[in-house]
Amino acid sequence: MKKIIIFILFTVVSITWGTTWIAMKIAVETIPPFFATGIRFLLAAPLLIILSYFTQSPLLFPLGQRYFQVLISIFYFSIPFTLMLYGGSYVNSSIAAIIFSNMPVAVLIISVLYLKKKIFFFQKIGIFIALITLFTILIIELKAENFYQWKGMLSLFLALLLHAIVYAECQKKCCNVSVLTFNALPSLFSGILLSSMAWFIECPNIHHFSYRSILAVLYLGDFSGIFGILSYFYLQQKVSAFYASTVFLIFPFISRILEYYIYKHKISSLEIFFIFPLIFGILLTFIPSHYFYKKYY
Repeated sequence: MKKIIIFILFTVVSITWGTTWIAMKIAVETIPPFFATGIRFLLAAPLLIILSYFTQSPLLFPLGQRYFQVLISIFYFSIPFTLMLYGGSYVNSSIAAIIFSNMPVAVLIISVLYLKKKIFFFQKIGIFIALITLFTILIIELKAENFYQWKGMLSLFLALLLHAIVYAECQKKCCNVSVLTFNALPSLFSGILLSSMAWFIECPNIHHFSYRSILAVLYLGDFSGIFGILSYFYLQQKVSAFYASTVFLIFPFISRILEYYIYKHKISSLEIFFIFPLIFGILLTFIPSHYFYKKYY
């Protein structure tokens, strides 16, 4: 039974994260990114608050860390998720997924630079391989699209960097709150903030929103944004961090397959050639600390 539950959780996380990037691209087809992100959080917040109530999870961070909860609302939710949707309007969803599959690499680099964390030889090799192959893939993509996607790539890199920095700061502050506490009020705060800003900055015209984009925002808010996060949290409780992290190697393939069937974007032979060393590099960044250390030290 335990194996079945783990398989279901792994499948839900892989599918939700793989489809998120397609949903983001569909959402911003007719809905401005600020407004789409705000509505996404406003849809997710009530359900998260209800779940917090029934699970008796506190809405507020512990005393002394509540200012950090505000910072998380801005620098983990509001800014990065807006950058993701903005970037999704320029970048193919498969490229966006590939960039964010490097989250373990970004977290490890920030942990080394910011927390002075010790890393192993295999992790250094993994970082080198992952970065080289990632930038090679992006350069190939930029040349193919006449550098049209550079704004989107830059936005996604900034979002990735902000998430990695907040994660490192959480480690530094030993911020061990439940996943519902981490998401509930920051989602509500971000939803109100971004929707209010968008109303004056983007002046969204609801009559121009397509049903397709509206459904994408609903999916991002009430399914992908909630069940993907909760499933990954519970997956981490069931298996080791190494096995849970392998989700980062799976969801880009799901995103690529969906992009081919929805947008008819063909997979280039160069992309296939470089994707496997990229995955190998990412894999190396979290193997040593969870396997080699226990085995040899």
